[in-house]
Amino acid sequence: ELTEFEREVYSWQTTVTGFGEEGQLRLKGATVMISRVGGLGGLVAYELAAAGVGRLVLAHGGNLKPSDLNRQLLMRHDALGQARIGTAVETLKALNPRLEIVAVPENVSEANADDLVTQSDVVVDCAPLFEERFAMNAACMRLSKPMVECAMYETEAHITSFAPDKTGCLRCLYPKKPDDWTRRFPVIGAVSGTAGCIGAMEVIK
Repeated sequence: ELTEFEREVYSWQTTVTGFGEEGQLRLKGATVMISRVGGLGGLVAYELAAAGVGRLVLAHGGNLKPSDLNRQLLMRHDALGQARIGTAVETLKALNPRLEIVAVPENVSEANADDLVTQSDVVVDCAPLFEERFAMNAACMRLSKPMVECAMYETEAHITSFAPDKTGCLRCLYPKKPDDWTRRFPVIGAVSGTAGCIGAMEVIK
């Protein structure tokens, strides 16, 4: 049940046709797992926190670097050198203190993917490394969990939703890592941010 305060917070979106308070309650009861909370995943997490998703499971390792700040909007200049995941949690809780967050200070791998996916209703893959993306995809297929895939390069982005037993999967698009893929690639923050917002809308749908 929504509290009176929650009804006020979400009053603009509960009037959306076909959404209503029932849709808001479904968001409140949902758990969404997000692989990486940088330029893509950070915007997914922020929009879902604002929309009223009840629980987020966030996986992201490493410490904040100066080169992250052009796109990772959950981060802050005064947090340079600190764990990204901690700063992300602080930013999200400042927006929505009712939000429950499970913070995992490591990236997705074959070793932890099943555990992360099991506790989630929907998974959002925003990782740049194909090893992480393939591990998350395989876990979602094994455990029959829907996955929203967000990716970008330069001024292009793609957002793809995979539903087990209904659609193909990431391996159908990329049977193996593309030969021309490189770890460092061009990023304009507004592009990754736009892709992240669309990814969040896919989750809400």
